[in-house]
Amino acid sequence: MTVPDGRYIDMTKGLSEGLSDLRVSTPEVLRAFNDLGHAAMKPGSLDRKTKELIALAIGVATRCDPCIGFHAQALAKLGADQREVDEMLGVAVYMGGGPSLMHAVHARAAFEEFLQLHEPRHPSQL
Repeated sequence: MTVPDGRYIDMTKGLSEGLSDLRVSTPEVLRAFNDLGHAAMKPGSLDRKTKELIALAIGVATRCDPCIGFHAQALAKLGADQREVDEMLGVAVYMGGGPSLMHAVHARAAFEEFLQLHEPRHPSQL
């Protein structure tokens, strides 16, 4: 799946709508996948943000733009900062080589896009 006009917000919204259709046609499969996700991301020895950083790194290394979008969105909501994401991207590129470097650019753009939605606004901006 390609990112329409480089907008991860639009892509994740469109995919979410498509997933709704699959929830109707294959409810057991989607329920099982969601249960797996909840179990995997449940805080334990690693907190949720660390697990989302790992997930985004895997999205970069496997060149999965939808994965990049959803995990960048989760990291923005969880309060990750740019330095954490950039440091993780360095590890993802190291592990995935040149193609991961190209997708690291996508991941950074996705995170920045979602971060703008979740940054606290000054009262004068409301």
